[in-house]
Amino acid sequence: MEWVLDSSATLALCLPDERSDEVDAFFNGLGRKDYFWVPTLWWYEIANALISAQRRKRLSEGDRNRLTQLFRMLPIEADSSPDAEAMYRFQSIALEHRLSAYDAAYLELAQRRGIGLATLDHYLRTACVNAGVKLAFP
Repeated sequence: MEWVLDSSATLALCLPDERSDEVDAFFNGLGRKDYFWVPTLWWYEIANALISAQRRKRLSEGDRNRLTQLFRMLPIEADSSPDAEAMYRFQSIALEHRLSAYDAAYLELAQRRGIGLATLDHYLRTACVNAGVKLAFP
């Protein structure tokens, strides 16, 4: 099965102080054929979150490096680079659902691919429900 993975769900999986039973159960239930789609911005969000976590002493340098290696091995596929048409779709979705353009990129990807979204973000979850997009942890 395919899912769109956002940074909130990813960080709940890897940062000790953001752990979530819902996220753990979801990831533990995945099979070998399951994989994730992410918008290109996901890589920047995760890199920044891991650097910030290390700077704030939430992660050691070794933990950050191990997580970075883990992300290289996970079945994650980045969506193609956005273009002007994608920018229009992000803006439309953001305005319709009162989201940031960043969060709208996740919803747009899930809608375009016809797959569910793994997120813990309250506003993005509400937008998914309103848009008819399946949630990994309802």
